[in-house]
Amino acid sequence: MEDNNTNQSPDNQPEKRPAENPASQSIPPVPKPSAPSAPSAPAFGEQSSIDRYRSAHDSDVMAIGMAMAKIKNEVGKVVIGMDDLTEMLMVALFSGGNVLLEGVPGIAKTLSARMLSKSINTEFSRIQFTPDLMPTDILGTTIFNMKTSEFEFKKGPIFSNIILIDEVNRAPAKTQAALMEVMEEKQVTVEGESHKMGFPFFIIATQNPVEQEGTYKLPEAQMDRFLFRLTLDYPDLNDERLILHRFKSDFNSSVQNSVTPVIDATEIAKCMKVVEGIHVNDGLLDYIANIVVATRNNGDLYLGASPRASLAILKAAKALAVIRGKSFVTPDHVKAVTYPVLNHRIILSHERELEGGSVRDVINSIVESIEIPR
Repeated sequence: MEDNNTNQSPDNQPEKRPAENPASQSIPPVPKPSAPSAPSAPAFGEQSSIDRYRSAHDSDVMAIGMAMAKIKNEVGKVVIGMDDLTEMLMVALFSGGNVLLEGVPGIAKTLSARMLSKSINTEFSRIQFTPDLMPTDILGTTIFNMKTSEFEFKKGPIFSNIILIDEVNRAPAKTQAALMEVMEEKQVTVEGESHKMGFPFFIIATQNPVEQEGTYKLPEAQMDRFLFRLTLDYPDLNDERLILHRFKSDFNSSVQNSVTPVIDATEIAKCMKVVEGIHVNDGLLDYIANIVVATRNNGDLYLGASPRASLAILKAAKALAVIRGKSFVTPDHVKAVTYPVLNHRIILSHERELEGGSVRDVINSIVESIEIPR
């Protein structure tokens, strides 16, 4: 009763609450408990505790891992021995980057890209680069509409979600340069008007490093716009046997018709949001920075990596961590993506080339020389 009299006294109200009716005064106020938040992806940097982050996002990470397993299964119906390639392609997709596939003819570069696109419920476009291909053949052009008596923009095949550019080094420099804006800014500008790409936007380009006749080397600025350059090799003996058994009675590759979509654009957007919020401690950020800066001060290299490479390693490491079922990035994730990110961004010095050195050896030596954060 003392508490009620005190609350009703106008001279003694320490909390300065508004006057309450007698019914409400008979029940003491109950503080509202803070309900645990739903396991939705937080804004970047919102979670200060990695433990709280893990508990809130383990379900999201698990769901992405299950989706990744389904994608590998669908692609694996046709393409044998390419699980690692499929994983890295999905890392690039979740990172918002593009991929350059390099390898000799006949090792399923194009087929892998096509089967990946079939496992994702989005639009797919294929562009065969040739020496006579013009920029307007890719981007689109403005035409005059006789019915409306107005000029209108007709979109080219680049306006799609997953774009396969076959033999990208077959087209001349002016056609290659037409991709520079769309790969970095995800838009094209025609006659002063910008046209945005849809979501997702993912370019997979292929090239043959062996054949040089009738090809045009990609400039360094163009190469830098690829998140990864993935070099493919011949299958081993066991995979070669599996390929023969798979298609011994299927000369027309009708098995490709069995590949079905298991993920769509909405789910990709959710995955990218989860990847963006993955925890990376400051020690790993310093580790990435030290690796990239070391390429600029290395006597074996003529050209080092730019800050774009640092961001690429960070994004790719976070995406790889999620795909492999982790809610945080480890040094192993950074190491796994460092070579695919750097191998096309650095140039060996003339002396190192004469000695028979390779880009892989230089990158490995740089990574080994940097202290791993504990």
